[in-house]
Amino acid sequence: MAVIDEIRYRARSALWPIVGALLLAYFSYHMVQGEQGVLSLLQLKTKVAQAEALHAGLRAERRELETRVALLRPDNLDPDMVEERARVMLNFAHPDEVVILQENPRGNIR
Repeated sequence: MAVIDEIRYRARSALWPIVGALLLAYFSYHMVQGEQGVLSLLQLKTKVAQAEALHAGLRAERRELETRVALLRPDNLDPDMVEERARVMLNFAHPDEVVILQENPRGNIR
């Protein structure tokens, strides 16, 4: 009986450190792998950087379009811009000109 009592005593004294180690392992795992863990934070930062790069590109494209629209306004009319738009809209070119069609990133020809 003394051996069984010794085993019970040692098991009880080792129970709380084992429970503590298991809790530490559980929370450490979720700190790294969980929904709001370190890896999720890194993925979110990557997505934010990609979105900011896309936003910067779209902002530059918008500025370019705003500049082109400003050149077509009646109070600030640029003759070269009017000629360019007329050629595009009417599909017109001089006989001595060479036309090179380019595909823009959106897939349509400009």
